[in-house]
Amino acid sequence: MPGELHHIPAKECPLETVQDVCRQCHYSPRQPENWQPVRFHLVLVDEAGQMSYPAQLAFLSKLDATAFPPNTIFIFTCNAMESLEKRFLSRCRTIEFSNYGMASEIVGLLTAIWDKETNSPNERRISSESQKFLATTCAMP
Repeated sequence: MPGELHHIPAKECPLETVQDVCRQCHYSPRQPENWQPVRFHLVLVDEAGQMSYPAQLAFLSKLDATAFPPNTIFIFTCNAMESLEKRFLSRCRTIEFSNYGMASEIVGLLTAIWDKETNSPNERRISSESQKFLATTCAMP
């Protein structure tokens, strides 16, 4: 992927981190392995619902056209959006993911991967356990 990744882990997103990563995004993006130029910066904020309130406010101005870092893509992940400001969410495109209706396909994929990677007799147990887990996961709202 032709981009420089800036990963901000869960609960490690205070105001200073937002300011620092946005400052870095004003420089030309480079691959860390060979320092070759790439097309864009990718800022990945995991569990954005856990970031501080001042960080959310800082992202408000950064996500506006007036302070947006050039050639930068922001991705925010979260399990629940209740703690995020409506103003913050209005500047993002929300895409909800669900595994509803996919349990049998996922179990089939896990079984195929297990078959390819191992020769262990535990594959049936793992397959049935994963099916139980996926059924539980799919039943959750």
